[in-house]
Amino acid sequence: MDLFEHSAQRDQAGVPLADRLRPTRLEEIVGQEQLLSEGKVLFEAIREDRIPSMILWGPPGTGKTTLARVIANQTKANFITFSAVLGGVAELRKAVHHAAEQRRLYRRGTVLFIDEIHRFNKAQQDALLPHVESGTVVLIGATTENPSFAINASLLSRTAVFRLEPLSADALVLLLKRALDDSERGLGGRKPQSTEEALKAIASYSQGDARRALDVLEIAASHASTGSETRTIDEAVVEQALASRTLLYDRNGEEHYNVVSAFIKSMRGSDPDAAIYWMMRMLEAGDDPLFIIRRMLIFASEDIGNAEPRALQVAVAADEAFRRLGMPEGLFPLAQCCTFLACAPKSNASYLAWTEAQRDVRELGALAVPLKLRNPVTKEMKQWGYGENYRYPHDEQGYIEGETYLPDRLVGKRYYRPKPSGFEARIRERLENLRGRSKKT
Repeated sequence: MDLFEHSAQRDQAGVPLADRLRPTRLEEIVGQEQLLSEGKVLFEAIREDRIPSMILWGPPGTGKTTLARVIANQTKANFITFSAVLGGVAELRKAVHHAAEQRRLYRRGTVLFIDEIHRFNKAQQDALLPHVESGTVVLIGATTENPSFAINASLLSRTAVFRLEPLSADALVLLLKRALDDSERGLGGRKPQSTEEALKAIASYSQGDARRALDVLEIAASHASTGSETRTIDEAVVEQALASRTLLYDRNGEEHYNVVSAFIKSMRGSDPDAAIYWMMRMLEAGDDPLFIIRRMLIFASEDIGNAEPRALQVAVAADEAFRRLGMPEGLFPLAQCCTFLACAPKSNASYLAWTEAQRDVRELGALAVPLKLRNPVTKEMKQWGYGENYRYPHDEQGYIEGETYLPDRLVGKRYYRPKPSGFEARIRERLENLRGRSKKT
């Protein structure tokens, strides 16, 4: 008996609503139309019982385990479930051995479902390769992490990746109504009533997570049935069920990097409202404020640069102020820095300058320093021409027309191209003037 069969045979009274309502057939699944509609590759593969090895990738509550259960019910293969958190190499070997026996004795394939496969280390993932390649098992791995980062390239190349999206609000409302109406597995036995607004509120709160939505509905139904009479589940009852809200955010998962990306792009796009929102999303979810400050320090040089030279000073000052103040007062300099950087004129000219110069250094190697720029610290060096014809800019009003300082091969190359933004516009005007004078000489 596998875990799915065992779960189905437990006393339903003690089983959470989300587990009781877990679909067992394709037709019962709500959402994921991009994968499970008529004619879609995965839909047809399940229906025709020709399951490929695959990775199911998506946020919590989007139906990864549910989809595995549907496959378990519809495939003719032996089905083994395995938790990457609870199981080790020894248990995995037993599962593979059992699969090999099924294949040898009964010509029966095995589907091996590994929940949270991203928790397997490289060696454990590599141990699966020969069994997947030989067809001993058809692997179905479930993960909330981006497979590009969490799954070994060798294993990833042998599996199809299917992305499950967060459920839409409409899909969640449909699921909640199903739970209210189902008298066998859902809440229909209690005959609860609910307003449409309450169901929409639950869907909004759940952020695409079906399990979360059903958990809230079950709690709300319990609140509504307290006492001798059953109340209608309205928005007030839902608020009672939501004693504490939690953000859909994992400091170590992909969503962390998604929010960081939104934060940086909002500042780059000069939107202080979005920037402060994403910053607070990170802080409220428990991110280290020093990590956020570090990102703003980088941003001040990379994306603002000389368009507003004070940006780096503001970021450094925010860093120092936060280290002195701590939380919560440290939020003041963080917010000030965030909004200043978002509103500042932008230029990545300095960033482009050093990346282009770096590329030439790496491609062209160590080009010779012109003799005139070399420091003649010995008599022999003077004889060899070190420093010869070098002109001292301070003796000639700070700029020498026609003088060059790059290696001979790169003379005329422009790395730093100031943009017409903020203070850098003045720098650009000055350089154009100086370079224009040089061209006349």
